[in-house]
Amino acid sequence: MAKIQPLAAAASQSPSDYQRSQRAYTVWMKSLVFNGNGCTVYGPDGAVAFRVDNYGCRGGREVFFMDRAGNALIRIRRKGFGVFRRWEVCRCTHNGHEDEESTPWFTVRRAEKGGAAVGMHGGAGTCYRVDGCCVRKSEYKVSGVDGTVVAEVARKQTPAGVVLGEDVLTLTVPPEADHLLFLGLVVVRGLINRSL
Repeated sequence: MAKIQPLAAAASQSPSDYQRSQRAYTVWMKSLVFNGNGCTVYGPDGAVAFRVDNYGCRGGREVFFMDRAGNALIRIRRKGFGVFRRWEVCRCTHNGHEDEESTPWFTVRRAEKGGAAVGMHGGAGTCYRVDGCCVRKSEYKVSGVDGTVVAEVARKQTPAGVVLGEDVLTLTVPPEADHLLFLGLVVVRGLINRSL
């Protein structure tokens, strides 16, 4: 399996409390499968943690977010057409056999000003907002209903200060947050912009 090196903290810099409490994932918007569409997520230790392989066309109607062993964790389906288009995300559970069950988790809809609104299944209204979701930029933020930033995505930067390509991103989330939720949002954003 592929492995990248985690960022080493510079000895001369003292990280702020905010940076120390965050956890970073590297998201490479390329599939590890030759001629496949998808993305690969590297954990803080530099090893492959998750992957998405879409063997169909870019922006397919259904993709699966898998762990490194190939077990589906999340199923993402595109529903509706035009302005009524939405992405429904379900958690996948395995009962020990090849049977797989999916429970609805959250829905993503386009919102005004190039953003997206995230609503949890069974919840009332919007829970999160993805700012800059429908814009062709690599940097965007996920905010809660009160406007506080709960996750950030930016282009990956090496310790020497070199900014990597548009397809190598860093997702920064707090350690107490559900990391799978925010990783799922990165995949949905890739589907919205047809980069997967």
